[in-house]
Amino acid sequence: MKVHGKAWRSIWLAEDGRRVGIIDQTRLPHEFRVAILADLEDAARAIRDMQVRGAPLIGATAAYGFCLGLWDDAGDKNLDRIGATLIACRPTAVNLRWAVERLEAVLRPLPPEQRPAVAYREAARICDEDVAVNEAIGNHGLHLIRTAWEKMDRRGPVRILTHCNAGWLATVDWGTALAPVYKAHAAGIPLLVLVDETRPRSQGASLTAWELTAEGVDHRLIVDNAGGHLMQHGLVDLCIVGTDRTTAGGDVCNKIGTYLKALAAHANGVPFYVALPGSTVDWRISDGVREIPIEERSQDEVLWVQGLTRSGRLEPVRIAPEATAALNPAFDVTPAALVTGLITERGVCPASREGLASLFPEMAAA
Repeated sequence: MKVHGKAWRSIWLAEDGRRVGIIDQTRLPHEFRVAILADLEDAARAIRDMQVRGAPLIGATAAYGFCLGLWDDAGDKNLDRIGATLIACRPTAVNLRWAVERLEAVLRPLPPEQRPAVAYREAARICDEDVAVNEAIGNHGLHLIRTAWEKMDRRGPVRILTHCNAGWLATVDWGTALAPVYKAHAAGIPLLVLVDETRPRSQGASLTAWELTAEGVDHRLIVDNAGGHLMQHGLVDLCIVGTDRTTAGGDVCNKIGTYLKALAAHANGVPFYVALPGSTVDWRISDGVREIPIEERSQDEVLWVQGLTRSGRLEPVRIAPEATAALNPAFDVTPAALVTGLITERGVCPASREGLASLFPEMAAA
């Protein structure tokens, strides 16, 4: 996608062919800053501190983090250390473990001296595959938006509610939930995207709104609690969100607050779609509520907010009394029964084991 007229990916190999560039998402929307990852610790910190976030991008960053960790030692013991370091960064997004296990499987049969070059090639392949997968998700989701528009006799705009950020900043390019939006916008379909602010880190306000502004897509920022009200009054045509982990049975784990939007959509007859790459499906589990580990992040994310002061400085501000503590679960699980359909790179399917197996038979049988 483009920033100030220049095409960007969210992660790339630096000119020296060794280090890795990322967009520091903790500075958006007020400052566009590039950060350079020089070693494994840099990559782990970028994932842990959410300089990069979104399941596909976390996976891509982990892949390049694996590459960076091989420079000092490419032996078997260090492979174990690198993998454990990266997997420990964030527990919920399945793409992180998927990328680490993919690198390990490719590298272990090789002699240590060959591993760094092969690792970089595999990391680049993961990134390129992600771009192609997300564009395919966009094409399949475009059909759903076009159908909604045609039901409106093309009077539009199609009003789409999304939660958190599942755009190109959450992937290598295109995004998952926003890929259909970008495809529909390019196709000339009038849109109005309703963007949840997504407390506590406000990825909707800081990232989704920033992306949509850059692409010229009409949107409105709404407080997280406004979605149900808008659905009650017929002001939402469909919801499209992303997911960090999807069970084999179709339960989806996404940013905290997604479950409440799904409940509101179900109560008001609003289609609720989840966009995801096949790599986000965890075929080892079936019950998302019981089996998906939910990351508990620092209470400071709830007690403090970061904003741009009148003097132009980015500063944190506390919004609660000094003596008040907070709980900060980062994700919740939406049961498959509340999901209208899953938008994948291979098509749209019901949120069920049978639906997923119809699109990914080789994975379901593994």
